[in-house]
Amino acid sequence: MPAFSPRATAVRPVPAPPALQLPVVERDFTRRLHNYWPKLQVKSKLWLQEKRLMAPAAAEALADELRYTDLVAGYYLGASDAMLGAIADFSSWFFAWDDRHDRDIAHARTASWHTLCADLHAALREPEAHLHHEEPLVAAFADCLIRMGEPMPPTWRSRFARHMRPVIDAYDQEFRNRLSRTVPTVAEYLLLRRLTFAHDIWLDLLEAVAGAELPAVVREDAAYRTAGLACQDFAAWYNDLCSLPKEIAGDELHNLGISLIRHEGMELAEAVSVVREKVAGRVTAFLAAEKELHALADSLADGGGAEGARTRDILLSCADNMRNWFPSVYWFHHESGRYRVEQWEDPACPPYLQDGAPARTTPARHPAAPARALDAREAGDAV
Repeated sequence: MPAFSPRATAVRPVPAPPALQLPVVERDFTRRLHNYWPKLQVKSKLWLQEKRLMAPAAAEALADELRYTDLVAGYYLGASDAMLGAIADFSSWFFAWDDRHDRDIAHARTASWHTLCADLHAALREPEAHLHHEEPLVAAFADCLIRMGEPMPPTWRSRFARHMRPVIDAYDQEFRNRLSRTVPTVAEYLLLRRLTFAHDIWLDLLEAVAGAELPAVVREDAAYRTAGLACQDFAAWYNDLCSLPKEIAGDELHNLGISLIRHEGMELAEAVSVVREKVAGRVTAFLAAEKELHALADSLADGGGAEGARTRDILLSCADNMRNWFPSVYWFHHESGRYRVEQWEDPACPPYLQDGAPARTTPARHPAAPARALDAREAGDAV
């Protein structure tokens, strides 16, 4: 039971497609939304417009259906309204940045992309100096950095920046891979994915939600690292599983399933099955580590005085919100319009993209899979 359940609302989710169902998540992980969610949805939509990340008409037409705020409102129970709002906006920024990354690749806008990366690094060093940057993604990024970091000590802010730098660089690595038509091996992809999904960033934000840093010895404890890595790998790999039809249709190269097809010689259906097994394995790993985390929390409180009790509460908040990632990610992928490729007029060009058209009028043959595996509807049947 989450430590902050009084500030959460139980949700009855929509059914998951049979081929994507994970019974252990549906059975053992209760989905809840932060009570601030209805206001968050409205405010985040306005923020997207004010920061010019979405045109007003697009925000009104698409933001609710994309359900970005549902995702974050299910991650971080116990957050203050202000912190939840900052994280939700950061999450929306991340989706917008990911879309820009895709469009710059599709149109080979190398100079534009490199300038953006440099400006994001600069904003990470001095966010206050970039609040009014002419590039909307840079200004919005700076805004989120300030709001998320304001209540936290300098040590946390420095750690967050240290973790964000390689995320920007990993996106640049993916940019170069896709322009050169390079499909990473499975091992290479798993390492890159932990950066492009920003595992350490979302784990840092667990502490921001709890309102205090954990001691380094607790953060570095094997159970904490295992549980944190498991919840983030689950989120990243389940995203790969659900977005595979969309990414094949869009001539994407970076997906665990695509790496398995390209480098392990798997057929599409076999790759889907392997990814699903890997995803389920991360649930099992988390459940085992979670028991150890609760034992660690109890040991901190025993004889630790007021400081031990405080650390125990922070740790339990972080552990409970790691748990919340599983149902929130799981149900989001079945509710968000971001992955409904079968409903799009052009599977290669999702309707939420801002530049209006794919770069190619005829999709290129995907180097990762045989030609018969490229049809988005076939991929959808496989998953």
